[in-house]
Amino acid sequence: QVQLVESGGGLVQTGGSLRLSCVASGHTVNNYDVAWFRRAPGKEREFVSRWSEGRTLYADSVKGRFTISRDNAKTVTLQMNSLKPEDTAVYVCAAARGVGLALEYWGQGTQVTVSS
Repeated sequence: QVQLVESGGGLVQTGGSLRLSCVASGHTVNNYDVAWFRRAPGKEREFVSRWSEGRTLYADSVKGRFTISRDNAKTVTLQMNSLKPEDTAVYVCAAARGVGLALEYWGQGTQVTVSS
C-alpha cells in the first residue's frame, strides 16, 4: 500500500513561485507514474501534470510555467513559477503502479493560494 503526502503549498503573490512535494511511504514510487491534479472551489478536478518513465505531460494552462520532476525513489515535485490567481486550488498528487495505468493512490492535497 502506498501513502502519498503533499507539502509545499501556501500563499504567494501573482508572479511568485512555489515548489510542491509528493512524498510516498509504504513503498517506493520509482517505477510508478505520478501525477498532479488540482481542485479549485466550485470547479471540477483538473489534470495538471504527469510523470511517466521520464516523460512528462502538462495541461495547456500550466505548460511553460510548471515543471514536474522526480527527486528520488519516493519524491516527485512540482515547481510552479509565474503563478496566477487562477492557479489557486488544492493540489493533489496521485500514483499508478505502471506506465499509463489508472491512478489508484491519492494524497489529501495541499492548498495553493495566489493573491492578485
